[in-house]
Amino acid sequence: MNALHPDSKTILITGATGNVGRHTIKALTTFDAGPADARGPTATGGVAEIRAGVRGRGAEDRLPHGVLPVHLDFADANSFAPALAGVDRVLLVRPPLLVNVRRYFQPFIRAAEAAGVRHVVFLSVMGAENAGFIPHAGIERALVESRMAWTFLRPGFFNQNLSTTHAADIRDHDRIFVPAGGGVTAFIDTQDIGAVAARALTEPGHESATYTLTSDDLLTYEEIADILTEALDRRIAYERPGALRFIAKELREGTPATFALLMAAVYLPTRLGKAGRHTDTLRELLGRNPVSFRSFVAKHRQVWMRD
Repeated sequence: MNALHPDSKTILITGATGNVGRHTIKALTTFDAGPADARGPTATGGVAEIRAGVRGRGAEDRLPHGVLPVHLDFADANSFAPALAGVDRVLLVRPPLLVNVRRYFQPFIRAAEAAGVRHVVFLSVMGAENAGFIPHAGIERALVESRMAWTFLRPGFFNQNLSTTHAADIRDHDRIFVPAGGGVTAFIDTQDIGAVAARALTEPGHESATYTLTSDDLLTYEEIADILTEALDRRIAYERPGALRFIAKELREGTPATFALLMAAVYLPTRLGKAGRHTDTLRELLGRNPVSFRSFVAKHRQVWMRD
């Protein structure tokens, strides 16, 4: 495994226009990865260049000034070497629809090794160590077996899933439709994940570290529905569908079968009462309190309104 070097770094952010990628770029470019007394040369790590791995055209319009867009498509191995040339560190974010680790991610990891990448920060998922069947676990194994340093971020359930993936159900049908049963979920804001990722990419001492990240919010989906009801001033119901009903709905709406099955599997730990784990890791790493779910709802209220 290569040692981390304190000099200037070129960082490649994959998934750069997604929730975690864009918040990581924001933290890197505005130096807000940590508390005020930790910012400056140490917090920013002497970053020489930030590259944003994007697949389609027009993405550069959504990037901060000075961030270099580079073509990167996990389904096109020919895009790997140009995107990785001269890169020291990578934030690796798995596109949700790509589940085949051997086809898409092992070749990328080998290309990163060949390009001389020294450190990969991987956006995994809480509980990946106990769920060997999910793609996150396979990517973690491939990174451990590589010659590169690695850091695994294992966050709880994103607040932003409710303002993106599940927004239409909430806005148009006044419901939360996920197969989570009555279990408790540990939530986290992607702004906080991005801040942690920025620190891991720019500071020494995070190699071979696994960080399970949550906010202080441990909530059932009945409680989530109640919070949304209060904020939106109309009743939002949690319907508690079973896995088969959930999968059938996703298939009717055009979700690919493999992804629908994976989505249902994501909620299985919650149904089994194993997704309500709280940690103070985020507070310890950032020196501040995490974003609360209620503040997230207040900030994004308009997403669920019927204007």
